[in-house]
Amino acid sequence: MSDDPRRQVPRTDTLLADPELADASARLGRELVKAAVQDVQQRIRDGALAPVDAVPAVLSALPTTASSLRPVFNATGVLVHTNLGRSPLSPAAVEAVAAAGGTTDVELDLATGRRGPRGAAALAALQAAVPAAEAALVVNNCAAALALVATALGGELVVARGELVEIGDGFRIPELLEATGARLREVGTTNRVTLDDYLRALGPDTGAVVKVHPSNFVVRGFTRAVPVAELAAGLTGRGVPLVADVGSGLLRPHPVLPDEPDLQTTLADGADLVLASGDKLLGGPQAGLVLGRADLVQRLRRHPLYRALRVDKTTLAALEATLRGPQPPVQQMLGADVADLRSRAEALAARLAAAGLDAVAVDSEARVGGGGAPEHPLPSAAVSLPAAFAGPLRAGRPPVVGYLAGDRTLLDLRSLPPSDDGTLAAAVLEVARRWT
Repeated sequence: MSDDPRRQVPRTDTLLADPELADASARLGRELVKAAVQDVQQRIRDGALAPVDAVPAVLSALPTTASSLRPVFNATGVLVHTNLGRSPLSPAAVEAVAAAGGTTDVELDLATGRRGPRGAAALAALQAAVPAAEAALVVNNCAAALALVATALGGELVVARGELVEIGDGFRIPELLEATGARLREVGTTNRVTLDDYLRALGPDTGAVVKVHPSNFVVRGFTRAVPVAELAAGLTGRGVPLVADVGSGLLRPHPVLPDEPDLQTTLADGADLVLASGDKLLGGPQAGLVLGRADLVQRLRRHPLYRALRVDKTTLAALEATLRGPQPPVQQMLGADVADLRSRAEALAARLAAAGLDAVAVDSEARVGGGGAPEHPLPSAAVSLPAAFAGPLRAGRPPVVGYLAGDRTLLDLRSLPPSDDGTLAAAVLEVARRWT
């Protein structure tokens, strides 16, 4: 029967031989392209697609890379958004990752032909950025850094009850520490701890005193905490190292975040080791940073667990480029001028309104995210659209993730660079064309 729709479906081998799909197979892999071809063939059988449109439909369905991860426009106003991969890398870091993707001299001294120190340049860049550190070490995230410290220093860890926090997705600091075999000696109460509480808890089995920055919550009212400087002075001469997990990876004090702890100040105040994340306010790749006393860092480096936690060449490349290269995006977002943000929002809203959309510029509040500065909103500006745009924008190409405020979808511009404004407008207009 000539009208049988199955006879109109292009053959798989014919489609795969098309020059455009053959190029896609060479770039993305034959199996991925074949799966897209089969989906399109089924749409033709169902009568939802004309056979002549098969190749364009396959190309439209293919991702830009062989990875399932898709670039997303972060219009949430959350600068370090964990669900969106935390800090975006700088162009310099992206270029460094690409260069490190091949064979590199990551553990080879090219001058002598002998094995060289792994990641020496990245560690040197980290120490240059935090002069108070005698030495540095990098592992795969901040939780790994804390686990390595707990394992290598061993014994009993003294920690304030109010700092035994949950760090997200159900993971809790006390459970992480106890999983290493360490014993916890809790001191103080949920809301108050004093220097004497710490000092009375010290004993022959004490491996370290650990301070954990609560980061994603604040306790107010009748509270008391012991600053690093006071605690370090109290521990002087007692032979017990002070380890401070500051979390967010801020290298030095930042005027926009006056209450956020930073690595340089924490070490200068007397911490023996300081731990932080590389993919938050530092603006680099996922990594756990350990800086401080040379003897303690070497002790961690020589521990067998370090081998399981060390980072790969691409992470080292991205970290070094972040530290030595131009200002990473998250730092640019922090320093964004509010007047400039309002001007961008007004220009975008005017462009969308001219196309008939219900779009207006509004003031908004952005956030650091990633557990940083939870009570420190950042003044910002956004484009306000009807609430119905939220879902279609997420499903678009590229996906745009904003947030709902009442009956409106807000696209906050502090978490997007100005260079993305044109593409953002085009994405909204395409959604309007398809869905409204």
